[in-house]
Amino acid sequence: MADRLAEGISFAGCDPRACTDSVRHEHAVVRSDRGDYVVVRHAEVRAAALDDETFSSAVSAHLQIPNGLDGDAHTAYRAALDPFLSPAALAPFAPILAAKAQALVATLPTGEVLDAVTQIGAVFAVRAQSAWLGWPSSMEEPLVAWVEDNHEASRRGDRQEFAAVAARFDALITPLLSARRAADGAVLGADLTADVMRVQVEGRRLSDEEIVSVLRNWTGGDLGSIALCVGVLLRGLVTNDALQRRLRDGVSEAECDAIIDELLRRDDPFVSNRRVTTCPVSLGGVDLPAGTRVTLHWTSANRDEAVFGDPDVLDPQANAEANLVYGIGRHACPGRTLATLELRVALQALLAGTTWIAAADEEPLREIYPVGGWARVPVVLA
Repeated sequence: MADRLAEGISFAGCDPRACTDSVRHEHAVVRSDRGDYVVVRHAEVRAAALDDETFSSAVSAHLQIPNGLDGDAHTAYRAALDPFLSPAALAPFAPILAAKAQALVATLPTGEVLDAVTQIGAVFAVRAQSAWLGWPSSMEEPLVAWVEDNHEASRRGDRQEFAAVAARFDALITPLLSARRAADGAVLGADLTADVMRVQVEGRRLSDEEIVSVLRNWTGGDLGSIALCVGVLLRGLVTNDALQRRLRDGVSEAECDAIIDELLRRDDPFVSNRRVTTCPVSLGGVDLPAGTRVTLHWTSANRDEAVFGDPDVLDPQANAEANLVYGIGRHACPGRTLATLELRVALQALLAGTTWIAAADEEPLREIYPVGGWARVPVVLA
């Protein structure tokens, strides 16, 4: 029997975990007060993500490369761009990113309240991404400010404000392209941004609009996401002494990565992705006509009791296979290896540069939909 569709569900101003934990027991799919259908159970989120022909990613009026493309076009761009994000391509950057993390930790005061999200996560994310892409240190301050403004626009759900913030990011990137282009159109330099400018897809170089879209996809979203992830990780450590001691005693990179993934699974800051149906389809007992706006709620799927039991219990090994933090299918996040590397070196530097990380007396503040994780995580380093 089909589920009775729950309609008019409001996610605005709500912790994404609390909003969906309360409806997932009875419904696989709900309809929000904004009119989209939100998929909240693991099985249905997974099924929709794997069926990219029925659930199209071409949902935005703005150019989004490669995540907003489908079919052969998506495949072609991913084939051209994914090599930059492969383990082999990222290996030379590991010591550079580690040095950035260590340098930041060395400047952090001990015995004072610090916000793990804005004062640690956001600053490290900007410095790490700038180092990876070959951007000057002069970009750091405007990018840190951009991260906060982007978060604020996302929290308010104001499309005009969000578009203005996105345009600001584009304006920051355009001069970087100009600086790498000679008068005859040749690309100068040997950094990653110059390499992207030389990329060819189907026999032609990318236009500036396409290059900016790629860099926005890689960096614009990643800066805020890494900041939120650092908040989630440090909140996990300061509320679990045994886990912090275990990491301080020394674990392999593989085990460290598994713990990071599991902490993010429990409190997934990569909340959702949008899709649109290309034909009539039934999902979770709900009939969806062609052209239906659908939201895949990764945060909810990663807390589905039918898959993970008590979603707040950490079990990296048992939960790894079902973990959807970075998505699944052809549109799975291509930046998983980079994000994992950044988070590992940040965590390692924080542990190596301190004797303990404790929760401050101040209460942490959760993010609200459509942003996930924590807006503020007060910690004290010792």
